[in-house]
Amino acid sequence: MSDDRMDVLLIGIDAACESVFDRLDETESIPNLRGLMNRGVSGPLQSQIPPWTPSAWPSMYTGVNPGKHGVYGFVDYEGYDWEVVTANHVREHALWRFLSDEGLSSVVVNVPVTFPTDDIDGAVVPGFIGPEDPTCHPEGLLSEINEAIGEYRVYPNYSRGDDSLTDEEKMDEYCELARMRGEAFRYLADRFSPEFGFVQFQKTDTVFHEFDGDPEKVRRIYEATDDQIGEILEQCDPKTVFVASDHGIGPYENYEFRVNEFLREEGFVEATTGGKGMPSWNPIRDQLQGGNDETTWEPSRVERLAAKAAAVGLTPGKLVRVLEHVGLDSVARRYAPSDITRTTSEQVDFPHSRAYMRARTELGVRINLEGREPDGVVPDEEYEETREELIRALSSVETPDGDPVFGEVVPRETYFHGPYAEKAVDVVTVPDDFEQFLSAHLLGEWFGPPSEPWNHKMDGLFVAAGDGVDAAADLSGAHLFDVAPTIMSALGVPYSDRMDGRSLPVVEDVGSTTYPEYEVGEVSGRQDEAVEERLADLGYLE
Repeated sequence: MSDDRMDVLLIGIDAACESVFDRLDETESIPNLRGLMNRGVSGPLQSQIPPWTPSAWPSMYTGVNPGKHGVYGFVDYEGYDWEVVTANHVREHALWRFLSDEGLSSVVVNVPVTFPTDDIDGAVVPGFIGPEDPTCHPEGLLSEINEAIGEYRVYPNYSRGDDSLTDEEKMDEYCELARMRGEAFRYLADRFSPEFGFVQFQKTDTVFHEFDGDPEKVRRIYEATDDQIGEILEQCDPKTVFVASDHGIGPYENYEFRVNEFLREEGFVEATTGGKGMPSWNPIRDQLQGGNDETTWEPSRVERLAAKAAAVGLTPGKLVRVLEHVGLDSVARRYAPSDITRTTSEQVDFPHSRAYMRARTELGVRINLEGREPDGVVPDEEYEETREELIRALSSVETPDGDPVFGEVVPRETYFHGPYAEKAVDVVTVPDDFEQFLSAHLLGEWFGPPSEPWNHKMDGLFVAAGDGVDAAADLSGAHLFDVAPTIMSALGVPYSDRMDGRSLPVVEDVGSTTYPEYEVGEVSGRQDEAVEERLADLGYLE
């Protein structure tokens, strides 16, 4: 074999897990992935809290918990305000930064939360939550990729909920995106001859959210993904291959629990109309579509006037019904856009509440603390008492069937530690077996049917095969944080002693060392207008 073979390849498959693979085996849809598993060793990979894309992938590629890297969800908060996260919000070095400092090159394609790119030896093509036409590393690389493979896009060519395309056409687009990932990675691997390669496939997750886990659609995207993996393995001929997912996926067959509605009845939450709420992707998307370079949103004058009208009973909903009744549907849509409807809906009044859920994907409740929040109402000396009160109240909640809503209701210290732990929720609320769907909406009732019948589970997947891999290794307890140190050990490079994970016994552990601290610069969450699809694809933000 030639000496320029890739030493280590990491294949990221969003939401991959054993239960999904078992169903795909029935149709023989993933022969290349199954071949890796049969040749090597595989097992569940425990995700982190919270087990969602924008926080979990940074945890995987840094090897640290969110308390150290600082990203807990799709948005970053400054008081009661928020903006969409970027790689600038990740306050720890990615493993490819460490490798570059040690003289090893990398090609990184489509990994979430990697825009803006790091300046490393090799190439980086940003993925999910970056802009549609991201500035890659080296600069100008995207144009080169487009010329080489015809076209490269981060997002599908339609918005979620667009009914102008058939489901078949949407799935064609899913498969086209998978092709782009594979072709771009193969081109860059040939162009840069890296020691380390990392390619991520995202639509293996989105298919469950957008199409409710439809088995035929799941099969199609996995077959397209597996085909690309097969071609990568054949062309790149990596010495050692790892497969990892950020979390698992499965049905939510019980209830949706509206946390803020419960907290309102318990006296923690106050409600209002006319605010912008927290957080929603739709108004940001609308601004970007209009050419405004923004990553947050403030209600317009018209929207605030609509909110005042709602306070006296004249809501957009009533206006829409009147106009529709007389056949003026287009007028209804024009004068009652989604953002106006949003500002006139009941929302959490964050400055005047004692505690609240900011976003469901944070999996927890934040206390409105004096001296920390801009208009905090809970004195510091009452913090622990308030937190204990919240834990007791939430721990006691049962579904209408008498089952516990939460498996754990614990202080944030249980899961988060590090310099950015205070950015986390104060009380972590983990759904029981991830069977209950959480919502931050105020909808009048505590419980309802799940907004999404499929969502994230804690057990993802880890696979190792190839040179230097112990196929008999015990993967018990394998965790998301273990991926980065294991990759670095496989490359013969000491991993950072700041990492929370360990080198899994599939390869020889080369031990840790101290690397320079991450230097925090000015965080800039600004993106360009081509970002319009990035969160609409998954609908995570309410």
